[in-house]
Amino acid sequence: MDLRLTGKIALVTGSTAGIGFAIAKSLTSEGAHVHVNGRTQERVDAAVKAIRSHAAAGKVDGIAADFSGSAGAEAVIAKLPAVDVLVNNVGIFEPKPFAEIPDADWYRLFELNVMSGVRLSRHYLAGMLERNWGRILFISSESGVQIP
Repeated sequence: MDLRLTGKIALVTGSTAGIGFAIAKSLTSEGAHVHVNGRTQERVDAAVKAIRSHAAAGKVDGIAADFSGSAGAEAVIAKLPAVDVLVNNVGIFEPKPFAEIPDADWYRLFELNVMSGVRLSRHYLAGMLERNWGRILFISSESGVQIP
């Protein structure tokens, strides 16, 4: 399949394993220059190495950043000021009964799962509009961690 991504720059957050890793690998196979993201440099480096060994069409690099606060998005934007494809995949959940999750946990989960994508999208959208081309995707699933 040719998705016409050759030469396009893509950022996939939360992409050192699971769904994000598979997305990053597929985008690289389609010819995109993919930037893998994870919380630690060690995991980012391992993901980059694994993708490079399987996908010869595109390029892959990595950016370590923790999106639990605004500093993570700021660090990524400083290193990668423009992208053509943004996949907001980073996310966590805790398998607790709904009634037992305190407000503090909801705020922490919202900060990481939602606001990280909002911050990145708000920044990258302007350039996409100027270039008249871009894609922003939000991925949300607990299936990458716990199969129902």
